[in-house]
Amino acid sequence: MNKKVAIIMGSDSDLPIVKGAITTLKDFGVTVEVHVMSAHRTPKQACDFSSNAKANGFGVIICAAGKAAHLAGVIAAHTTLPVIGIPIKSSTLDGLDALLSTVQMPKGIPVATVAIDGADNAAILAAQMLAIEDEALSAKLEQMKQAMTEEVLAKDAKLQAEL
Repeated sequence: MNKKVAIIMGSDSDLPIVKGAITTLKDFGVTVEVHVMSAHRTPKQACDFSSNAKANGFGVIICAAGKAAHLAGVIAAHTTLPVIGIPIKSSTLDGLDALLSTVQMPKGIPVATVAIDGADNAAILAAQMLAIEDEALSAKLEQMKQAMTEEVLAKDAKLQAEL
């Protein structure tokens, strides 16, 4: 059975950023489940979800949150699955607060953290984690990397021709 990826947003206002991760994962053929949960407003639901995520077929959990972004840490505290945090840019500190809240985790509660608003990289990292045991997904990732290489080489060739 292929494992699923959960994407948990602290607020539905995070959806415009998270859509990139949803699209990327679906493009790789990964089943995605998306929820809104808050570390502060629905802590019981967040804990219950993460405590049961492995038994429910998930392989990775992505958490997107802004401001006091404790969601990824709360989720990570209740599971042994890999958790990836996406700090979301807010209007007050340009996402620095969310970045620091997501990345500064205590020993024993790791959260892999991508760039502020880095949803696409969170999805790719989740796919790479699942691909450790999924050869078909690994091949799709190899194809993506090859396509990126060819795109850059084509741009360089065009530049060289213009100069």
